[in-house]
Amino acid sequence: MARGTINDLLAFLAVAREQSFTRAAGKLGLSQSALSQTIRSLETRMGVRLLIRTTRSVSPTQAGERLLQTVAPQLEEIEAELAAVGDLGGKPAGTIRITSTDYAANTILRPRLAGLLTSHPDLKIELHVDYALTDIVEQRYDLGVRWGDQIARDMSAVRVGPDTRSVIVASPAYLDQHQAPTSPQDLVNHNCITLRRASGGLYAWELSNGKHSLEVNVEGQTCFNGLYPMLTAALYGCGLAFVPEDLAAPHIKAGRLHHVLEEWSPTFPGLHAYCSSHKQPSRALQLVIDTLRQR
Repeated sequence: MARGTINDLLAFLAVAREQSFTRAAGKLGLSQSALSQTIRSLETRMGVRLLIRTTRSVSPTQAGERLLQTVAPQLEEIEAELAAVGDLGGKPAGTIRITSTDYAANTILRPRLAGLLTSHPDLKIELHVDYALTDIVEQRYDLGVRWGDQIARDMSAVRVGPDTRSVIVASPAYLDQHQAPTSPQDLVNHNCITLRRASGGLYAWELSNGKHSLEVNVEGQTCFNGLYPMLTAALYGCGLAFVPEDLAAPHIKAGRLHHVLEEWSPTFPGLHAYCSSHKQPSRALQLVIDTLRQR
């Protein structure tokens, strides 16, 4: 096997998984031109086309798909064993890739991991923020952080945050111009600040008064893909927002926001960190998990 073949295979796997030379190059720390040359060189040596390139997407050929299914698991096993051997050495080191929501990143990950990174200079954190229910095994994340009821049963999970109450809030300016809703059904007549799911649809507000639970499909003039811009929009009087209570609490206390339908404020299972239950965590990953774990 040529000396560079393994690195070239890793480059091919990155492109095939990302279905994009741009994203793969970013993850590998290469230029797009260098990555393209690497793939062309690999295809030439193997004598077969591995990727189908169009102006909009990249996808594996039949040969590329076979390579993806057979070689990728073996390379992952090699990487895992190398990491395990490295763990026998001194300090925890390496890059831990984490996927989380913006709320989890700001309230849990950043405050708790800041001190850890200071005390372990050889440890790196790569944080990807989105609201998709990411398959961390397929996307090669070491750790995910989501609400407790969103985690697959085959994952190993630990609680990192308490149960969280979500509330509907609005600014005094908005309520001066619109009569406050008296029931969840009234929300359809209001300008609601909506959350766009990663799947493309809008999040339906999940409300509960302790006895009854329901989902309300709300609409409005503003739509975001994160909680923080939604909160800001509410402060500017753009409409009603449905956000975690701890985010809204300082603004409620200061009078910048008011509760709406407070009796319909549900409590969601706390944030959990989860990883694959089929692999032994590296020392670095275990250190991150232990740091995040709720005390």
